[in-house]
Amino acid sequence: MSETVTTPPAYVAPAGRSLFEPHRLVLMAIFGVLVFCIIWFMRWDWLPRYSAKLVSGIGESLLMLFATSFVGFLLAVPIGLAQVAGPRLLKWLSVLFCTVIRGTPLLLQLWLLYYGLGSIFAQYPEIRQSFLWPYLRQAWPYGFLALTLSFAAYEGEVMRGAFAGVPRGELEAADSFGMSRFQTFWRIWLPRAIHRALPTLNGDTVLQLKSTPLIATITVVDVYGVISRVRQDTYLTYEPLLLLALIYLCLTGILVYVFRKLENRIPTRGV
Repeated sequence: MSETVTTPPAYVAPAGRSLFEPHRLVLMAIFGVLVFCIIWFMRWDWLPRYSAKLVSGIGESLLMLFATSFVGFLLAVPIGLAQVAGPRLLKWLSVLFCTVIRGTPLLLQLWLLYYGLGSIFAQYPEIRQSFLWPYLRQAWPYGFLALTLSFAAYEGEVMRGAFAGVPRGELEAADSFGMSRFQTFWRIWLPRAIHRALPTLNGDTVLQLKSTPLIATITVVDVYGVISRVRQDTYLTYEPLLLLALIYLCLTGILVYVFRKLENRIPTRGV
């Protein structure tokens, strides 16, 4: 007796949801009404006067974000690697660094560096007379250092998990092909770890952007500092804060878009 072979039905991908569904149309209408009310009924006559300062403040925030994230990530790679494959002393030091930085508020670290370390530097004539004093007397080096150390500590833990998550078989395969330890690290281990860490790195970079307003507490004039100045000069509350929220929403959207594009361009298979 011949058996009848039943072919399973082909998988049909679900159709994409339409943008013009009723609940979405209602939400878009509500959003449009809110935007209209914000523009029409609130005061925006101050905006042209502070537009140049706002652009400069946004540039200061982005510069601080990219500089601290880049340098912090460069520090996070050896910190994470030391916890996975480093000597015991370096492993303990890395764990201690991450524990202290992640376990204390960033604002406290910022104030300790600026009001603590900065005041100590001012007590020594040798430092005040050196070529470094024109920089050390300013606030931005301490903000840069605090944000960099914070990002390095958080990303160090992320890279620790990413390095540990790379399959050992890939590293053993590289060793069987005669690669040196440096070649294995540079061509296999590091790229695979970065690829695994990209989604978390995306979220942490957004959090780093939201941490940059803290530098305004030590007189660094970023976009938050400009908005604070606008509130003091105009006695307005809602309009400057709504504009600040819009600026950060736009910057966050751009960051998320760039990281998603980067994730899609990197192949998911091992090198």
